[in-house]
Amino acid sequence: MPSFDVVSEIDMHELRNAVDQANKEVTTRYDFKGSDCSFELNDEVITLKAEGEFQIKQMRDVLRSKMVARKVDTSALDIQDVEGQLKNTRQRMLLKQGLDGDAGRKVSKLIKAGKFKVTTQMQDKQVRVTGKKRDDLQQVMAMLRAEDIGVPVQFTNFRD
Repeated sequence: MPSFDVVSEIDMHELRNAVDQANKEVTTRYDFKGSDCSFELNDEVITLKAEGEFQIKQMRDVLRSKMVARKVDTSALDIQDVEGQLKNTRQRMLLKQGLDGDAGRKVSKLIKAGKFKVTTQMQDKQVRVTGKKRDDLQQVMAMLRAEDIGVPVQFTNFRD
């Protein structure tokens, strides 16, 4: 039976490239001259360090533009509050990966509400969609691309 998996993953290599490019731009931009601003990527956390909240906002925009250019979905970022004051301002951005319970249930509900002739099954941090016809699976993919689930979704492991 044809099937595919709905997953939410970030290409960490492309994300690292986007962070490196953002670091490079911050060091060369005129409005950041002489300031101690930087991006750090550790596991699944991006940390922005700057001298003030205004610079943090500018750095966020720089990072987003670099992520979009590298085709990394910005909706995978969970932006935390700005911490610290003056020269020691910091903001953390957590990366959302995998379909947790809520997002997985939302995907399953959307598919069942669409009345497609497919079945869904939660597996770890992904949802397996199985159907008799390939066309049904392609309709489900198109519907999920159009919906806003709250996390970026990709389709992997397509089997015919």
